[in-house]
Amino acid sequence: MDFVAITSCPAGLAHTPMAAKALEKAAKEMSLKAKVEQQGAMGLKNEITFEEAQSADFVLIGSDQKIEKMERFKEKPVLRVDINMCIKKPKAVIDKCIKAVAARKKA
Repeated sequence: MDFVAITSCPAGLAHTPMAAKALEKAAKEMSLKAKVEQQGAMGLKNEITFEEAQSADFVLIGSDQKIEKMERFKEKPVLRVDINMCIKKPKAVIDKCIKAVAARKKA
C-alpha cells in the first residue's frame, strides 16, 4: 500500500520536518512507498503532484492546520492525525491508516 502525506504545524519550522522525516523513515522500514509534503512558514516543500495524489492508496494528514491544495486528493481516503503522533509513533500511525482504509474498502 502506497500513500502520500502532508505534515504541518503552526510555524512549520520544527515539528513539520521532524514528522515528515519520521513518516518517510517508517514507511521505508515497512517497505511502503510514501511521499511526504511539508507545509508551513517555508511554503510547500516536496509538493505532491495531482498524479502522485491520485496513485496513492490514501492520504495521511499530520496536522490540525488548514492544508493547502486539498482538491488534489478528491475521492481519496484522507486520514488526519496529530502531528506529534507522527513524530513519536510513525509506524503505529501508518498501520492505523492502513487498517482504516482496508475497513472502508470492505464496507
